[in-house]
Amino acid sequence: MSGWRYFVCPVEFNNDSKRFQVDCEPSELFQLQDYTLPSTTVRLHPFQIHSIVLSSFASIMGPFGGFFTSGFKRAFKIKCLMATFVNVYIASFIRGPNPSKVIQQLLALHIDLQLHIFNSLKAHLTEKDFLPALGDVMA
Repeated sequence: MSGWRYFVCPVEFNNDSKRFQVDCEPSELFQLQDYTLPSTTVRLHPFQIHSIVLSSFASIMGPFGGFFTSGFKRAFKIKCLMATFVNVYIASFIRGPNPSKVIQQLLALHIDLQLHIFNSLKAHLTEKDFLPALGDVMA
């Protein structure tokens, strides 16, 4: 299914055409890559490796559902262990950084915190020579 963009690209609404569209360059998760094993080389999509991890977790936890999972859920007050695992796994290993979400979270902060973050980022970028120092701009 990774050959069809409909399955790997987000569906977005186009305001001009008033239609949903699926158009993107598939991420590296959906592009074949070579993996070298001790005796051979295997061509897989990276999402297949993630699928193996998730299905392994589900199949290992399944038989112990009555004992281990129940105790674990009681100890941590979690109602659905598999959903929690999937959410943590996706956030940790699959989903990349999203600058628009960072900006959204920044704008939700109080103005004092926004200014503090701005000044810290400006100092960092100036220190790394990505921004000119204030004296350099005036000259």
